Amino acid sequence: MSRPPASFRHIHLELARESDHPAGDNAHGYDILAPLTADGFLDAEEWRAHRDKCRVRRFRPDDDDLIGRLKHSQGGKWYIDYDPDRDDDDERALHFENEQFRPGEYVAIRENDGTTHTFRVVAVRMLD
Repeated sequence: MSRPPASFRHIHLELARESDHPAGDNAHGYDILAPLTADGFLDAEEWRAHRDKCRVRRFRPDDDDLIGRLKHSQGGKWYIDYDPDRDDDDERALHFENEQFRPGEYVAIRENDGTTHTFRVVAVRMLD
């Protein structure tokens, strides 16, 4: 597999504080491989050209990791697709089209069980 373009970043998200996790949870989150613009937004044009390289790993305590793809709908919305033959496992990346991926920022994902969680952007790294 060829190397992703220079605009691709490894984005690490961890569960932010919420009622069941008052300190957040660094064992519940996502690793996303996706292209970002110079100012930290998801780059839909670059995604279209290299969509096969846009990957997501969801990790949770006491659960196997899920590996999926970051997808972009015709309406401009982003989502995570774990199985292309099913829709019931997809997760909505809420407002990702307007979010800036910088450490310390927050994003929301509606997970496939219907629960929406807020995640803190912990790191955004260039690929090695």
